[in-house]
Amino acid sequence: MEEQQRRALRRGRARLVAGLRVEPLWDPLERRGIFTRTMLEELQSAGSRGDQARQLIIDLETRGKQAFPVFLSILRDTGQADLADMLIQQCESPLAPPQLLDLRPVELELRGEKQRKSQCFGQTAAWEVAAGIPLAMGNSLLTGTCPCQVYELKADPCGHCLILNNVNFSRDSDLSTRVGSDIDCEKLERRFKALHFNVLARRDLKAQEMVLELQKLARRDHSTLDCCIVVILSHGCQTSHIQFPGGIYGTDGKPIPIEKIVNYFNGSNCPSLRGKPKLFFIQACGGEERDRGFLVDSNSPEDEAPGGSLASDATPFRAPSGNVDEPDAIACLPTPSDILVSYSTFPGFVSWREASGSWYVETLDSVLERYARSEDLLNMLLRVANAVSAKGRYKQIPGCFNFLRKKFFFMCD
Repeated sequence: MEEQQRRALRRGRARLVAGLRVEPLWDPLERRGIFTRTMLEELQSAGSRGDQARQLIIDLETRGKQAFPVFLSILRDTGQADLADMLIQQCESPLAPPQLLDLRPVELELRGEKQRKSQCFGQTAAWEVAAGIPLAMGNSLLTGTCPCQVYELKADPCGHCLILNNVNFSRDSDLSTRVGSDIDCEKLERRFKALHFNVLARRDLKAQEMVLELQKLARRDHSTLDCCIVVILSHGCQTSHIQFPGGIYGTDGKPIPIEKIVNYFNGSNCPSLRGKPKLFFIQACGGEERDRGFLVDSNSPEDEAPGGSLASDATPFRAPSGNVDEPDAIACLPTPSDILVSYSTFPGFVSWREASGSWYVETLDSVLERYARSEDLLNMLLRVANAVSAKGRYKQIPGCFNFLRKKFFFMCD
């Protein structure tokens, strides 16, 4: 899709959400190859007519070169020519000149403490691994030091924390019981309550029930709160994706893409969380690959081989059916600022779990308990990655996609 066409959809989104009649669009959108039946069912499950219209416009940007002209044609065929004309006008409107940004550092005080100083990092996203070396888009490291920016947490509780804990799966899903997940859930429930979050834990939800819980949280008024956390404990898999890799299974064996989960909370869909940190912690496999690691010189003791109770949350990769995005398809949302997605394992690899809980959650809980009063979140996640990577015969390394603009410190007593 051409840039001016994407821009037209974004400029016209408010009017489209307010007035678009979506019901007559479904059949022609499928018949003309813009969306598959599965995609349309997901769109129809988005909620109200307005919610369906909003998600349709967002997803339309990813559907390739013919999506925009075909959409205009379908609008005219369904008696919505006024909206088609509006989009054409938006497409022909000149682009406003960019505004200059003041990029001078801002000095902030953190709850009366001495200002913490550290190297400032650029705002580009990257997969943060234990060594801090990005494998994706690359961080922009600025030399020298300056007063760092910090997210302010003033409210108490400072935000909502939703934990979705799937343990038992239907027989026809071919997914095993996730022994130890209840221990993970209890640990994180206690931990985030201690960190001044309002915690709600839900157990054994089907995919659509998970979606409804996430949408319910995203639609809440967060205007008096400072943060939001989503924790998902379940089986996982690889999925085709644009932004965030991986998928999560409901207890019925149906997958939900992680990027779909994250997008419920972006600035477009959850206005009351704009500019506020949104943190996602995912304990699930990114695929079925097992990593045996490689030999390094180390002063640390030899790792123990995993016991017989060791299990993974992996399921095989399932290739998408039907149409796929055109090569020129782009991310379907505005820049996902103030979002961090922490994964228990690298994309494509399994995530190990024992009867006493998962490696990732056990380590995350321990690190938060010890360092939350003194260190920012990214530094703590590096500690988690380093500790987990040293475990067991099979290897696992947690990581994150980081779109936070500032340092994040939890509120501690």
